[in-house]
Amino acid sequence: QVQLVESGGGLVQAGGSLRLSCAASGSIFSINAMGWYRQAPGKQRELVATITSTGRTNYADSVKGRFTISRDTAKNTVYLQMNSLKAEDTDVYYCNAVQFNTNNRYWGQGTQVTVSS
Repeated sequence: QVQLVESGGGLVQAGGSLRLSCAASGSIFSINAMGWYRQAPGKQRELVATITSTGRTNYADSVKGRFTISRDTAKNTVYLQMNSLKAEDTDVYYCNAVQFNTNNRYWGQGTQVTVSS
């Protein structure tokens, strides 16, 4: 089992920045990739960015050049630095972890990001 706790969401003006954090606990050595997803009411959850255990990253086209995902393995934490925020980035952001071998997925409770235009 893996537990994920997000923090860092909030209200920011368009053009501003926020940094989200996701702390993992439990069977952390079983974690392969971690990532961030977001979801608006009534819409499907969509990928924002992912990072593997080897540091390979992947981003949604809509956030490339503005968001940066990083991982501190010593702290078992993944970050999402969000710059040049737009109103359309407003969503609930969820942290995700995928285990080696089983590909079991774990989710955090979500953190609200609101960008005012």
